[in-house]
Amino acid sequence: MDSLISAAARALAAGDVFGALNRVALRNDAPALALRGIAMARLGDLARARALLRAAGRAFGPREALSRARCVVAEAEIALVSRDLAWPTKDLDAARSTLQAHGDDANAAHAGHLQARRYLLVGQLDAAQRTLDQLDPALLAPAARAAHALVIAGLAVRRLQMKVARAALQDAAREAQGAGIAALVAEVQAAAADIDAPAARCITHGSSQLLSLDEVEALLASRSFVIDACRHAVRQAGVAVPLASRPVLFALVRALGDAWPGDASREVLVARAFRGRQADESYRARLRVEMGRLRTLLKPLAGVIATRNGFALQPHRAREVVLLAPPSDDEHGDVLALLVDGQSWSSSALALALGASQRTVQRALETLAAAGKVRPVGLARSRRWMTTQTVPGFTTSLLLPASMPAD
Repeated sequence: MDSLISAAARALAAGDVFGALNRVALRNDAPALALRGIAMARLGDLARARALLRAAGRAFGPREALSRARCVVAEAEIALVSRDLAWPTKDLDAARSTLQAHGDDANAAHAGHLQARRYLLVGQLDAAQRTLDQLDPALLAPAARAAHALVIAGLAVRRLQMKVARAALQDAAREAQGAGIAALVAEVQAAAADIDAPAARCITHGSSQLLSLDEVEALLASRSFVIDACRHAVRQAGVAVPLASRPVLFALVRALGDAWPGDASREVLVARAFRGRQADESYRARLRVEMGRLRTLLKPLAGVIATRNGFALQPHRAREVVLLAPPSDDEHGDVLALLVDGQSWSSSALALALGASQRTVQRALETLAAAGKVRPVGLARSRRWMTTQTVPGFTTSLLLPASMPAD
């Protein structure tokens, strides 16, 4: 590697993008193309960066497997930033194996971080944890160690392990200061501020109170019977009954929770779950069927009894029923929670992250666009979506996709 390429690489590592470009901007050999691609990505021109990295990958010869693998990792990072979640992850797996075989621990770890971050975006927390467990941060440079700590913090926040998250953010702040990269320091500071913001509303007996993530963690570990409207589940003392895929049942249990300690009338239940105007005999029959299903799912935590007026919730051990609601009543809050990162998302990427159909996401985006909360960028297949709102005064962590813990 010649002196200009070495100097450009050192400039990029130190965060001096323009210093790197000054050295390689007029060169078209493979190493220069790769460095130009990384520099353009740092400047935000992701389309140009991707084209340069692909050209660099083609320009490296068949015997330069290590350099080709580094280009694949750089392209994977651009795909992640541009929220191209359908980018072929098997290419990243192969590149990571090549880097490990050639002893390039730093770039192999970076590839692992990219894999873990993608798993976090789509809510595959166990897969993200397995990927992190394979990485040894002691072998990494300060900037890479800061990135490692940020991924650990993100995973801990999704799992509501706030002590772990705060410790990881302290590690990230220390490593980011040691690396001397302003953008990395700012990213760590933003993450630290985010976890201190209000995360949810606790509603009980008609009164509402804002909770932080630490307070949400304490509530979910308590003996309270919690109807979690953020992640659509019922929880108590570490036991969770997921209802995200059963919207009718969740609507019923939420209506029962609103009426507790009394009962909810059949008219209210029909209106909330089926949007029916009158509880006629067909709706009553359907209500009995759905209540039977709900009773079976809630059996470890509560009973559902029929009353003269309707149905009532009877927790087995909890002294109170609490509704955990999002801090804002925005419709399609899960879509907004992903868009609030400031990146532009395609509807297909949103569907992949949320585990929903693309048509469902498109309808949600159309509704949000009509309300002025999101805006499209581009046309046809290149159309992407961004939020029109500034960063909210609360964290959206509880609205992001996350796999439910095992009972």
